[in-house]
Amino acid sequence: MKRHTYVALLATLMSASAWGQEVSLYGTTMAQMWKQDAAGTEKATYTPATQYLGIDATKLGSDNLSLHLFGWGRTDLSDQSNFDGKTAGYLNYGYLQYRFDQANAEIKAGRFTANQSTGFEQIDGVSARTDLVNGFTVSAFGGKPVLYKVVDPRNQHDYDFQHDFIFGARLGWRMAQVGEIGLSYLQDGTKAAQDLTFPSSTDYTRKRLGLDLVVTPAKAFSLQGRSVYDVSNQRTNAAEQDYTATVKLGDQVTMSGNYAERNFRFYFAGTNLPSLFRQDDGDLFKGFGGNLTWNTTASFQVVADYRHTHRETFGDVNRAGGEMRWNFNERAVLLGVSGHWANAVDTKFVDPAAPSRSLSHKEARAWVMLNKGKFTASLDGILQRYESGNPYLAGLRNVFETVASVGYQATTNVKVSGDVSFGSTPVAKHETRALLRAEYRFGFAKKGGK
Repeated sequence: MKRHTYVALLATLMSASAWGQEVSLYGTTMAQMWKQDAAGTEKATYTPATQYLGIDATKLGSDNLSLHLFGWGRTDLSDQSNFDGKTAGYLNYGYLQYRFDQANAEIKAGRFTANQSTGFEQIDGVSARTDLVNGFTVSAFGGKPVLYKVVDPRNQHDYDFQHDFIFGARLGWRMAQVGEIGLSYLQDGTKAAQDLTFPSSTDYTRKRLGLDLVVTPAKAFSLQGRSVYDVSNQRTNAAEQDYTATVKLGDQVTMSGNYAERNFRFYFAGTNLPSLFRQDDGDLFKGFGGNLTWNTTASFQVVADYRHTHRETFGDVNRAGGEMRWNFNERAVLLGVSGHWANAVDTKFVDPAAPSRSLSHKEARAWVMLNKGKFTASLDGILQRYESGNPYLAGLRNVFETVASVGYQATTNVKVSGDVSFGSTPVAKHETRALLRAEYRFGFAKKGGK
């Protein structure tokens, strides 16, 4: 987005405050700086400045009508930090919303996000939802999907052509003292690859069927998760299975377990937000694990965890360890230490000369957080020690990062804070980063309003 478009976006957000009887204006201003010294590349200093700005305006001629806007803009003060240029900006969402007095019903129009079991979508269009009788709920959305430059520029026309319309719906049923179950459907695009003037081998259209559930038959047990299936072809392909169960053993002990399975070819097609995934990845993933949390006293907690993951293209990893957490002076001081071990002895790489290497390592971490009056501060350090002899680690065995933060609540509506980090990785042997942040929120109301 060019500079003049970014200025127009900010002007729109600011002028919108005059439309509502009650307006909340919020934003975050961030100035970053980091230096990189990577092997084989020139040294660089990056200083991007980013402005986030949002507005919620309610009672627009009616108590039920409101306007919601949020966007951001960025400019680089020195070296270019992003591939999209030294200046950029974006309108994340901007929509009108009307809430009805009955049935928990609402309707939205504009740019918004829709989140259901079939995916997380960004849409320019209309959505609606309402409660029905006997615990049933229904929601639906439709419009033009928000598209990004996510594929080879030579194929971008095919991508845009096929993503011409998006539609989704969900039917849910709430059972008192038991939970909720929902069935969702999504269709993105009506023009398949074979409909192109020059038929493409890649079909970007999507058809998804999803099932989500939350089961809480007792306070001591809960189960939640989702299953997503690709139904665009004659065969039904499983895109994702993800379920988590939690059991409370009295007031002090909690156990949870998770199982997840994803076919990236179909799973990554489950959203049009490219920041969430790599669309060209065709991997298979399976993972399972759990953790045990023991609140020994009101101020001391012990956590043990284990996780196994399998990637078809990279291999298997087992990770296990534990953490201890303390709090003092009514949580004015929080302290934690943890240790983990990761077994990844046969990690695969795209390298015919060395098809697999060990990335097994030990990990140690310690952190402390302070909160006194208007001041907050934290210090966090993490160290990973790898086995020797791996050329992908650029001769390093120890990889570390330390982050220090301090914040000050200047007023009820304004908070300023800063972070400084220093670390060493195989990509950047010495990297220093700094961040200054100002967060603010203001409310405005016409005379006679709240």
